Amino acid sequence: MTSSAADLLDLDITGIAHGGTFIARHEGRVVFVSDAIPGERVRARLLAPVGGADADNRSFWRAETVEVLEASEHRRPHFWAEADVARDPADRPGGADLGHIDLAHQRVLKRQVLSEALDRFAGPGLEAPEIESVESGDGTAWRTRVTLHVGDDGEAGPFAARSHRVIPVSSHPLARPAIAEAALALRGEAPGRIELVEPADGEVRVIRRAETERPARVARGFRRRPTPEVIEEVVGDRRFQVDATGFWQVHPRAASVLDAAVYGLLEDHVDTESARTHYDLYGGVGLFSATLADLGATDIVTVESSPRATEHARRNLAPLEVTAVTARVERFLASRTGGGRTGTVVLDPPRAGAGRQVVEAIHTLSPEAITYVACDPVALARDLGTFRGLGWNVDRLRGFDLFPHSHHFEVVALLTR
Repeated sequence: MTSSAADLLDLDITGIAHGGTFIARHEGRVVFVSDAIPGERVRARLLAPVGGADADNRSFWRAETVEVLEASEHRRPHFWAEADVARDPADRPGGADLGHIDLAHQRVLKRQVLSEALDRFAGPGLEAPEIESVESGDGTAWRTRVTLHVGDDGEAGPFAARSHRVIPVSSHPLARPAIAEAALALRGEAPGRIELVEPADGEVRVIRRAETERPARVARGFRRRPTPEVIEEVVGDRRFQVDATGFWQVHPRAASVLDAAVYGLLEDHVDTESARTHYDLYGGVGLFSATLADLGATDIVTVESSPRATEHARRNLAPLEVTAVTARVERFLASRTGGGRTGTVVLDPPRAGAGRQVVEAIHTLSPEAITYVACDPVALARDLGTFRGLGWNVDRLRGFDLFPHSHHFEVVALLTR
């Protein structure tokens, strides 16, 4: 069989895959299908392989649901009408790949993804936790940061799912209301990218990055981008400065939820009686360093590769006994050759995870306990497998549905000897 974008298959959906697609099989081959639900039978359009490779030579196929033949009891009309299965897949905006599923069942499926990742990569005996809801509404109006794209026609919109084609839309239901209003007011924009950010003060920043944008010229012929605006975010009674274009969680409650989770897992593991150094790795602007300080830690080192984020961390944590280091985590850990006693480690790596080199280096520090904050279940499971192979126990796992209607969620793990 030679595939084309017009091929249609009737498929029985048997499971969910990491990344927000669903699993079917056709003539023994796995097919990853979008916009479906386990238990359904759907008609799906087979996607042509990237690069034009012959589909017969691929170990799996990808397809997009164009019609639901037998619907799951958990299917709902998509909360975002423009992303509904009734539209051609090429015209569905991305970013809400579970929006056709009942919210409670979304969390069931996310737990299943985590459970399968743990079984496959972390070793036996780990049970995935329930994925906890952090809100009581319908799962909309939570995005405090939205990225839109502008095509040659000046229309701003999200990319189509799994594509770089701009889709003009008439609503942005996942965005905070003020961001949605600002997004819909955009007209005649230059091709490029637009970021809309609503920090704690509620005032939306619209940050344009045109395709032809060049950094400002400075002395001696060097170039650099203009200094970004600094905004403030609030967690409890603490304020955190962060670049408007820098990293901060996109759900308005996410930072507070994760701060409380790390605090709760570590509260019996921070030794405040003896001289120990505590580490906040991939520390950003200092959120979890502040958590460690609230737990009574008095010698804290935060490590972050972004100089701007480290600068903000230094200011955010100025009243505390925190050393802010700009470095790649693996290089920093490689430089820690003996001396000192390690207390706890908070580990919040990017989506790719920490990796074996970092895990082994943390193990060499012999900390009292480790808390791992993860945004990717497969990367987490791989790293937990490495930790367990080095003799660490995974004492507790908590999962949080901080990104309703998308396949993303957060997991916090406590590891001890």
